[in-house]
Amino acid sequence: MVASRLIEIFRLDLMLQIGLATLLGGAIGMERELGGKPAGLRTNILICIGSVLYTHLSLAMLTGSTGAIPVGTDTTRVAAQIVTGVGFIGAGTILHARGAVVGLTSAATIWVVAAIGIALGSGYYLEGVGTTLAVLVVLAGLGRAEKILQAHSMQSTITIHARPGPTVLEDLETLVRRTGLDILTISNRQENVDLVIELELRGSKRLYDQAVVTLLHHNHVRTVSTGE
Repeated sequence: MVASRLIEIFRLDLMLQIGLATLLGGAIGMERELGGKPAGLRTNILICIGSVLYTHLSLAMLTGSTGAIPVGTDTTRVAAQIVTGVGFIGAGTILHARGAVVGLTSAATIWVVAAIGIALGSGYYLEGVGTTLAVLVVLAGLGRAEKILQAHSMQSTITIHARPGPTVLEDLETLVRRTGLDILTISNRQENVDLVIELELRGSKRLYDQAVVTLLHHNHVRTVSTGE
């Protein structure tokens, strides 16, 4: 009778934690999804749920039927392994190309979402909710602050050497605008077999790096150089 009661409580706690993980991970994932980031709604929910389940089950296996953790047991071992595993997922969201690095914020978000899942799985519900709110403020609120700062940001020129094509100029201009950079002037000329496009841009260093990576992934682009 006592054992069945403990199992019932265990399952109720686990369902509550998984439900909260879905809501909190989903809130952060929705912000990422709306921003067009690589780790979006489903990724953040699954990471949060997985962290909850690993943490909850590991604590349950440690306590067993007694409900008490044995003396001398290292309860942080599973959390450490979760952090290590999430590190590999976060690394997959980071792109490197010729010195430019993009995706660090998404990787950091995944790392924090895993920590929220660990907190929920350990029964620290208030801490998990509070951390989620703090993350949303940082991602959404400070994003607006960055846009204000960009009004006073640097101006530079990007020179693109690309293979000619009927819509290459329009495609590359669209890609740059999607990064959030302001295009002040644009010019192009034919140089040997290449179409050379020069863009005078205004924006933050982070957006310049993102634009370079995006342009390098276009199948017509040979090289991209900046005015730095």
